Order: sequence, then C-alpha cells, then structure tokens
Amino acid sequence: MATQYAISGTTARTIAASVERGVAEGSLGPGAALPPVRALADGLGVSPGTVATAYRELRQRGIVVTRGRGGTVVAHAPAVGSRRPPRVPAGVRDLAGGHPDPAFLPVLTPPDRVAPVHGSHRGSPRLPALETLAREWFTRDGVPDGQVTFAHGALDCIARLLSTELKPGDAVAVEDPGFHHLLDLVPALGLRMVPVAVDDEGMRPDELGQALRAGARAVLCSPRGQSPRGGRFSARRREELLEVLGAYPEVLVVEDDHNADIAGVPLHSLTTAGLPRWAQVRTASKHLGIDLRWAALACDATTLARHDGRLLLTSGWVSHVLQETAARLLADPGTRDLVAAGQEAYTARRAALIEALGRHGIAAHGESGLNVWVPVRDESAVVNGLRTRGWWVAAGTRFRIDSLPAVRITSAALEEADALRLASDFAAVLGESEATYGG
Repeated sequence: MATQYAISGTTARTIAASVERGVAEGSLGPGAALPPVRALADGLGVSPGTVATAYRELRQRGIVVTRGRGGTVVAHAPAVGSRRPPRVPAGVRDLAGGHPDPAFLPVLTPPDRVAPVHGSHRGSPRLPALETLAREWFTRDGVPDGQVTFAHGALDCIARLLSTELKPGDAVAVEDPGFHHLLDLVPALGLRMVPVAVDDEGMRPDELGQALRAGARAVLCSPRGQSPRGGRFSARRREELLEVLGAYPEVLVVEDDHNADIAGVPLHSLTTAGLPRWAQVRTASKHLGIDLRWAALACDATTLARHDGRLLLTSGWVSHVLQETAARLLADPGTRDLVAAGQEAYTARRAALIEALGRHGIAAHGESGLNVWVPVRDESAVVNGLRTRGWWVAAGTRFRIDSLPAVRITSAALEEADALRLASDFAAVLGESEATYGG
C-alpha cells in the first residue's frame, strides 16, 4: 500500500466509510493511492466484489477517482469536509483572493420592514420586479431571455444544472486553467473532468473538439472575465467554438458570466446562436457584493424545468428579502454609476500591471476581469519570494489540471504606483530563483 492508513470494514458500506474517514482526517490526502481491489479484498477477508462496490460508491460521491492503470486515488478536492484557501500571512498585501475593490461596491440595503408570510413562496418564487430587471440584464448583451430563473449564486446554480443533467461518472469539459471552485465542484458531484486548454480568447476549439469526442456531456466555460487567465471570447473564437459544438446538439453548454458588469469587454456569447441545450449564469457578487448570494439564469426550456424542479424540492426559492435587496440595487442609478466606475478602474489597473511587468520582460495575461495570470517556472519560489517583499499572490496549482505553472495576481485594488513596485519585486524574485535553481 502507498499509504500507512489501514482501511477497515467487512461490507461495502463500512469499507467506504473507513476510506471517507481517512480522507476527512487527513490520513489519506489528495492523490493518495488506494490498494488494488483484489489486494484490499484479500487483506480484509472479503470478496473483490464487495471492495469494488465500495470504490464505486466513493467514486460516485467524488471522494476518489480512477485513473486506468494508475489505479484508484483520492480526488484532488474530495467531497469530504471543507477546503479553505490558504490563510493570508500577517503584514502582507493580499492579491490572491480574486475579490473586487470594496470602494466600488454599494452598501446593501435590505427592505426596512418584512411582513410575515402565510405559507411559502413556492407558488411565486421570483419577484416580478427582479425578474424584469434580470431579463433586461440578459437582453442588454443579446442573451435570449425567454426562460429566466434565480439561484443562490453561480456555483449553486451550476451544481444544480450538472446534477440534474448528468449521472455519476459522466464527463464534463472544463477550462484549464480554470476557476478552482468549479474544478473542485465537478469531481465532488461524482463527474469526470476533461480539461480544455484556454488562451487569451478562451477555450481552444481544437481541444474542445477533443473533449467532446472523448464523451463530454456538458461544457463549462467563461465568455469573459475568465478566472484565472482573464480570457474573453472574441467574435472569431465564438464562431469557431460554435462550429465545433454544432456536431454535438445533445451537449449542455453552460456559460459562467460572473463578471458581466465589470469584465471591461463586450460579450460574444455562445448562447445567442440557437444552441439546443444552453445556460448562462450571472452572479451579483463581483459588482454588488460577495454577501449578495443571488444569481440569474437564462437557459433553454428543458434546462429551466430541470433546474427549477430540483430547486423546488430543496430550498424552494431564493429569499424574497434577498431578491428585493438585489432589485433595489439593480434599479438604482447611483449603483449603476458606481459599478461603471469600478469597471473603468479595473480595466486600467489590470492594464497597468501587465504593462509594468512587460517592462521587466515578464509576460502576463489578462484580457478582462479582475486578475492577471503570470506564467512562471516555479510557483512556490515566486509566491514565497513575493511574500518576503510584502505581497501575497495565488499559486497557480489551485487552478490547473494539465496547464503549465503560473501565479494569479488580483489587480482589482492595485493602484498604478503599487503595480510598478510589484513588477520590480517580481523581477527581483525571478532573478533570485534563476540564480538559485539555474533558471
């Protein structure tokens, strides 16, 4: 066995529980290999079929993955317990979180009085005023608004879409590098990830084609403000992707347009082309505040029915208090002006950092959104080197599957003078790394 943890049990249920306990306690970390089925069966005195059933249950729950000849291993982000981002060290500037500048976020103003409700809101889950505003939000960028509904944030919405559309073991095409919470979510739902490389224009059509030929039944993509690289669909890339998708009408295409109001670039959406199965998710957290856990979903009729049917059986609806808060903000001219100012500042700050790094010969990417992606040879050396100089950036490993090393820098609150200093420190750290490790 590749691990010192002793798996126990005499039934599929107790064997699976033993593995889950080891993962939850940290004795079996991500990537830890489990014994071959027959070897564990012999060690426990049970049939191979019992162990195989236990492993199948663990796979369906996203705790382990099977890698062919590589055997069964603990998933990269197993669905056991909760995984928090690294704690920001004291005394450093936090540029790792991907958060907007609080200066451009409005004050949340819930309704002053909330009258008691007799019964529930399941019969009328959406406030008409907010539904109208949501339709206008999508229509502004050409996204069809025939079917619109709400969710408790983008991840909640995407999880519901995938869990109602797919079954455990199905494959999902995901961006690589991609949003780390989505890369954690997909295996947690018992689904397989098929990485699709991205560049400054988003998903690469050739790699998307490979993923679809490999059996991907859903595609998760960001049309702009892509995290962590900052890519955005160009008009040409949109057409190239649509040409690939045309041969797979049964595949569900989910766009995560979480930076819709602050991406700083126009939307070239796949959803405007009449795809049979599609959805676009927009969240308010990046431009109205992270505590406003509300998202709007536009989609085809089948997807709407499946999403809302599952929502009805769980939370039922998004809090009307939360909906009214969102509606007030979306309709407020002052809030719209503040968000527009934020978008302008984010674009300027992102460009300033890329330019500052470029003066030192450091290539960086960030066509849209709140972050800049900087390829490096040694993520740890750069993260630790910048930490000694007072900066805290995100190691790219959290966002990568097969893509090359890099670090993500959140530029949203980085003024130009700070960008110049950071770029100088970055260059010095790279120089030290080359001197230490020979490049």
